[in-house]
Amino acid sequence: MRVLIQRVATARVTVAGEELGAIGRGLLALVGIEPQDDAQSVERMLQRLLNYRVFADAEGRMNLSLAQVGGGLLLVSQFTLAADTRSGLRPSFSSAAPPAHGQALFEVLLALARERHLQVAGGRFGAHMQVELVNDGPVTFLLET
Repeated sequence: MRVLIQRVATARVTVAGEELGAIGRGLLALVGIEPQDDAQSVERMLQRLLNYRVFADAEGRMNLSLAQVGGGLLLVSQFTLAADTRSGLRPSFSSAAPPAHGQALFEVLLALARERHLQVAGGRFGAHMQVELVNDGPVTFLLET
């Protein structure tokens, strides 16, 4: 599983003009699921998302997690993160999970996140989405399981 996180001041996701989710200060997480991912991968990634220290403490150091600052978490599925881009001029998506597997794991991630964190929003798996964000920093990290 590959998840690109961006620390944001605000973020929102829409489909065909309908807002599906929005957050203020927090993390936008673009989620790429690979064939070998399973429930254990989801659990590990959720722990990392909630506890990865990317928010500034009183001294301005990145020592605080999303859970500690009470920020929002916006989860958006993005199968292109699992693409193989090592050669050629077109990405290969053979390294991405099949849609049914990817959707099932994304829905588990979203449900578990909603159980464990107060402010969670999500996109729609497989939809053509528009994602808007104000990147805070900018701060961007690629997390992998």
